[in-house]
Amino acid sequence: MSEKIRYNIIEVARETFAKFGFRKTTMDEIAAGARKGKSSLYYYFKSKEEVFQAVVEQEASFLFSKIEKAVSEETTARTKLEAYVTVRMKGFRDFVNYNDALKNDFLSKIDFIEPIREKHDQKEQASIAKILEEGIKNGEFRQLNIDLTARTVVIALRGLEAPYFLSDETIDLEKHLRDLLHILFHGISN
Repeated sequence: MSEKIRYNIIEVARETFAKFGFRKTTMDEIAAGARKGKSSLYYYFKSKEEVFQAVVEQEASFLFSKIEKAVSEETTARTKLEAYVTVRMKGFRDFVNYNDALKNDFLSKIDFIEPIREKHDQKEQASIAKILEEGIKNGEFRQLNIDLTARTVVIALRGLEAPYFLSDETIDLEKHLRDLLHILFHGISN
């Protein structure tokens, strides 16, 4: 199996799913975009769902690579957490299919979506927990329940996705993220 051909099919499918959505996209459209016969597509993927799964996993991988790169370029736990949140929220918008797979109720009924959601949440919580541990160790953050805090940050970020990405309203994402991080670092007390 040629990885180059498979990758090309995934790229074409990514664009097609992003344009038309999962429901309206057909294997014929993906095949035409990839300049392959429909039977060639079925050599690489058993179904449209399997193609979509490959697209979602690729986008997730790209997003987490961007986040890891941004975090690795920072020197303090605080700036690492800021980079994590900022790159995650900005990057989420770029990965339409991944974003849709994590939020769309229709798609949640597809067997592979729930495990992707769970894997995503676990990976996010582990990444944030690692940053929190580093911050506690070097004295930037006070002693806290790392697992609970990491889970809370992930839930807060997830809660911001709908207003930022589904709204027609123009939102200053940078300002909102700075405000969120300020609350995270300082709480709401004076």
